[in-house]
Amino acid sequence: MRASTPPTLGELDDTARYAVFDRLQERLPAVWDGIQTGDPMESVVVVPSLTLDRVVASSPGMTQAMEERFLFMLLLLRQPRLRMVYVTSVTIDPAIIEYYLSLLPGVIPSHARSRLHLVSVGDARPGALTEKLLARPRLLALIRSLIPDPHRCHLVPYNTTAMERDLAIELGIPMYAADPRLFPLGTKSGCRQVFTEAGVQFPAGSEDLATPAEVVTALTALRARRPAARSAMLKLNEGVSGSGNAVVDLTGLPAPGSAEEAAALRQRIAAMALEDNAIGIDAFLAKLAERRGIVEERIVGDEVRSPSVQLRVTPRGVLEILSTHDQILGGPSGQSYLGARFPADPAYAPLITAEAVRISEVLARKGVMGRFAIDFVVVRDGAAWESHAIEINLRKGGTTHPFLTLQFLTDGRYDPQSARFLTPAGAERHLVATDHFEDPLLHGLRVEDLFDLVARTGMHYDQARQRGVVFHMISAITECGRVGMTAIGESAAQAEQVYAEAEQALRAEAQAALTPQPLPW
Repeated sequence: MRASTPPTLGELDDTARYAVFDRLQERLPAVWDGIQTGDPMESVVVVPSLTLDRVVASSPGMTQAMEERFLFMLLLLRQPRLRMVYVTSVTIDPAIIEYYLSLLPGVIPSHARSRLHLVSVGDARPGALTEKLLARPRLLALIRSLIPDPHRCHLVPYNTTAMERDLAIELGIPMYAADPRLFPLGTKSGCRQVFTEAGVQFPAGSEDLATPAEVVTALTALRARRPAARSAMLKLNEGVSGSGNAVVDLTGLPAPGSAEEAAALRQRIAAMALEDNAIGIDAFLAKLAERRGIVEERIVGDEVRSPSVQLRVTPRGVLEILSTHDQILGGPSGQSYLGARFPADPAYAPLITAEAVRISEVLARKGVMGRFAIDFVVVRDGAAWESHAIEINLRKGGTTHPFLTLQFLTDGRYDPQSARFLTPAGAERHLVATDHFEDPLLHGLRVEDLFDLVARTGMHYDQARQRGVVFHMISAITECGRVGMTAIGESAAQAEQVYAEAEQALRAEAQAALTPQPLPW
């Protein structure tokens, strides 16, 4: 290490990097206290990098769309002195930025735009945005130059790994998110250990599995404990949105404990149904060997739902309940996250909230900070609902952007006691959101076509009535035939109606765009 000048990141080993990171994090409570105080030096750096261990990489177009999914953060520019640096892999269409700034209530869009710095790497290749930034010291220096005061600024990532830690060090600002050293708590294996410590109910099964032989042993133990089980889940430790899940069929097998059971289970593993069709069995098992995973019983019943609870621990150590959602799942085995309805059904929202608080108290004791979500499976037995905790997501997720969009637009709050979201005027609001409105017809629409449709049909979010549709992942509409949207209404039924009308209008417009036109003769 050089004595006269500060070292470079590359000159620090992992221990030294965490020592620097810890010193930066000590500043975060003071930064937190300064939020929304009108401090002209306050700023935030948003780096929506999906630093995830994927079996199959996303396309460049979808990677950019996922990074743009967090443009709802621009709504924070309602704070008249806040400055923001928003970083993406490639340049965002200016029309999309204008769209978000037009949603700002009570703010002149040009005033907000003057406080927004958009930085693009100009690199559409596969890979995490954070990794692309760390490979470009000059670009990092540019971002540093856009921060008015590093003591009044913090980094907002999507998820946290050692790369996000390094990015915080390079920028010289603290990070509002879970410490990367706590990453194991958010894996499928780690969360089962947290559930045990919290004393909540979760599916029977085994964790820290790496080989097919260990999976066979785990399935054997599961069948001994649950002889009537008809299927089981094999989940990769770091799978996201259901893409790392597989269903193992347990029907028609030799009796539990029989001599033939192990061979039959090996055959079922070789034929398991993967949630992501783009992944082969061999690739799935290779990722299992690399990152490990779990086996758990598949919760079934007459009525099964998949709600979640979102919470946060502030830099001051305060645990807050933020929201509950009913997740909309799809895919081959119904394990893929497609969207959500908010709030969750009040019939079980208090039940899962109470369980989530117990889990979160364990997480808080271990030092977790920032936003996170806990997923459940609930099963109705007569009039009563029974909950099973299944996952902890120590990161932002699919319910983060629709909920914060609603909150930033209305200034409302979720009341955990009544399981309702109320605006400051006491009016109830609901939402239906998706990241997966996909249709080949949508390839026929451009971003400009979408905005023209929004203007003509009146589906744009109406500030006066506090209802309408907010679109996201807009750049994916042409290349990927996919767009996200959040439909807001005064009731669950109205939110569903707003959503359905938007979906119908989009399909009709896309169909019209693809209809052959007479030749110009």
